Amino acid sequence: MKLRLSILCSAFATLLSAPFAIAQSTQPVSIQFRGVVGDRPFECTSTYPLGSAATPVAPADFRFYISEVELINAQGKAVPVTLTQDNRWQHQNVALIDFENKTGMCTNGTVEMNDRIVGTVPKGNYKGVRFTLGVPFNLNHEDATIAPSPLNLTSLWWNWRGGYKFARIDFVPPMSGMKHDAPSQPAQDGTHSPSKQARESFAIHLGSTGCKANNNRQKPENCENPNTATITIDSFDPQKSVIVADLQSLLANTNLGQNQPNTAIGCMSEPQDKDCAGIMTSFGLPWNGQPARQSFFRVAQ
Repeated sequence: MKLRLSILCSAFATLLSAPFAIAQSTQPVSIQFRGVVGDRPFECTSTYPLGSAATPVAPADFRFYISEVELINAQGKAVPVTLTQDNRWQHQNVALIDFENKTGMCTNGTVEMNDRIVGTVPKGNYKGVRFTLGVPFNLNHEDATIAPSPLNLTSLWWNWRGGYKFARIDFVPPMSGMKHDAPSQPAQDGTHSPSKQARESFAIHLGSTGCKANNNRQKPENCENPNTATITIDSFDPQKSVIVADLQSLLANTNLGQNQPNTAIGCMSEPQDKDCAGIMTSFGLPWNGQPARQSFFRVAQ
């Protein structure tokens, strides 16, 4: 009897000490992002000359999903970051970065903003970071109307078949009315029908395409074009570095004043849309079978 009691006490003590042991073996990490346009900070209330033709535009949205975050240690090994489950900006291994604040032309967004990913990693020295721009397939084709935050934003969702907009970056002409010139929304069948009023707007909705299902209310088994980009950044110090997301670099090879006939306004990630060529390669996604090196993200101290 005494032996059994001793074993039970020992097991109970082990259970109590487990969280402390885990805390002692991990360290907190906060990975900060910054939205910029060249050397200027991103603001919904500002206007910017953007693209190869320096087209003057006003931003109307700037949000993107990050997932599968890893830090790279001194030995070159990628170590997963365990995200804090805050029921707001992070769910499982997905986080939403949100630079808009529902001011100016950013009428489709939210007042709240988020510029960082928070979690823990095993204790160690880290020199780089790797993450995916996009939502993993197992979470991508859920119903946004009942999904947990931050996957519950219907403005960042197409439908069950198409999944989420991994990035939503919209522009409208400066000084135009917010309601009149808002970027077009996808139609119920998953196509994008540009309105006459939106022809001077430019929308970037990054997401999976070629997802096969009988209709838009069914989950696909796979997508021909996943369009998730793996981003690796060297010389990254989690204590000091900031990851910059630069719209000027993203659009350097895109003319915002032109749009391929009979296609959606801007780029909706369709491989047949030539307006996507410079954008997809800047995201680090292959185009026409050619690999690409991303230029959207960089490190600042």
